Amino acid sequence: MSLSLRFAAGSHKGMIREGNEDSGYAGPRLLAVADGMGGAAAGEVASSEVLSTMVELDEDLPGTDLREVLRLAVDRANDRLRVMIEDDPGLEGMGTTLTALLWTGSGLGMVHVGDSRAYLLRDGALEQITQDHTWVQRLVDEGRITEEEAGHHPQRSLLMRALDGRGQVEPDLTLREARLGDRYLICSDGLSGVVSRETMQDTLLAYADPREAVQELIQLALRGGGPDNITCIVADLVDSDQTPSDHPMVVGAVAEDLGDTTTLPTTPASRARELTQGEYEAEALLPETPQSRRKPKSAWRRTLPVWGPAVLVLAALGGAYWWTQTQYYVAADGNNVTVYKGIDTKVFGISLSSPYQTYHDIDITQFSAPYQQSLKDHYEATGLSDARKYMDKVRDQAGLCTSIKEWNQTHPVTVPSQVPQTQNPGQTTPPVNGATPGGETVSPTTTASATGQAAPIRTGAPTATSTSRSTSRPGGNAKQNAAGTAAPGESGAPTAPPSSAPPTTAPPVAPQKFDAGEQADKVSNCAVQPNGSS
Repeated sequence: MSLSLRFAAGSHKGMIREGNEDSGYAGPRLLAVADGMGGAAAGEVASSEVLSTMVELDEDLPGTDLREVLRLAVDRANDRLRVMIEDDPGLEGMGTTLTALLWTGSGLGMVHVGDSRAYLLRDGALEQITQDHTWVQRLVDEGRITEEEAGHHPQRSLLMRALDGRGQVEPDLTLREARLGDRYLICSDGLSGVVSRETMQDTLLAYADPREAVQELIQLALRGGGPDNITCIVADLVDSDQTPSDHPMVVGAVAEDLGDTTTLPTTPASRARELTQGEYEAEALLPETPQSRRKPKSAWRRTLPVWGPAVLVLAALGGAYWWTQTQYYVAADGNNVTVYKGIDTKVFGISLSSPYQTYHDIDITQFSAPYQQSLKDHYEATGLSDARKYMDKVRDQAGLCTSIKEWNQTHPVTVPSQVPQTQNPGQTTPPVNGATPGGETVSPTTTASATGQAAPIRTGAPTATSTSRSTSRPGGNAKQNAAGTAAPGESGAPTAPPSSAPPTTAPPVAPQKFDAGEQADKVSNCAVQPNGSS
């Protein structure tokens, strides 16, 4: 069974904004929402240009990596904004969010930047499948505020990531499992910021037709005050025999801008322009009132609800934080090494850095103390590629230290063998068990001691006991004394004492040397040195 998409899209400028800076596109393979920012015409320009670049994906795709396809498309869109800003400095400060799903017939790839959202309705439950790239969401992630508090926070729309033509964009890229009956909702925060998840879930369950679901969701946002532009797409995964949608739809700012056919002469978006240009824009979902035009969209786009110096301060803080997220550094993380994104500092107790990649295969305890300290002091990289190059060097160092440990296990330190010296003739053995070389007897009751014990008692003549044990028999040899030592005056040469000369050492064998090759100068960075090294 093959699956296809059945979809509908809609957009409304809301009850407050003067114009619509949202753009939406829904096609047989691509679903995308972009929420522009920048004031004047810049926000709608940014969202329109980004979607005009993304719609090139709404064609039959070969068996390629969906995430890579989406990443390259985002890079092209961001480069397009950069060129436009260079050509017209008046567009400086414009930007847009982007949340899109790309369908291949067997799977879905998703790209997300900013605070537009994607939801999945499966088995009767609605789940948010994107994470907002906002300052407030970061506070929630760090446990500083609750989800409920985030919904009313004054800076809840201050963006940390967006497509703005500056630097490199780092989108969230994921793959989604395709399942028959799944329903996807993609929307700008003009809907998700006003209508609760429970209400959206009930609405999506109540309306089987995607078009009716879109209309009802927009009505709910308008009845909630419509403080911002509202754009949403509802798409169902259906059996290909159940009349899937074939015609692309464009809504919002991009629907107005596509009147210039020189932008996209042959793309699906151009065809969509003729089919459904501004379809829901033209519908009077709610009658317009004079109050609906009382407040134009601010230059910083709904991100801050206050004006004056507070706006400048918060904008500067947001811009500064945004810049920090383009920085990288390398530092020790416990016994491992981590590449961090951001700068190593805190503002109001909030860390401006987060782990980007931890190298669990590197144990810094195998490094020398100075080298470990250099990692703890961290390395300031000029960018992500520089941080990775530095980590390549650290990994090479770790490999060298591991090789040294393995070498030492197979080449243990050898202790020179000692050969005892042969006894010299003519040497006498020391007296045993009380007998002295002069025939004197040492009393067995006392012994010499270097610790203050009584010295042995020597007598010039044998004691009674000694005499009785040393009596000679006619025609026989003298008996041994009580301990078995020959009595004085017996025939035979005395036993020579051991030589006091030191033992000789066997000739040393030249040890093998550890060959570090071109890394010889890095051996000293290891805690363990090779056996046999000087």
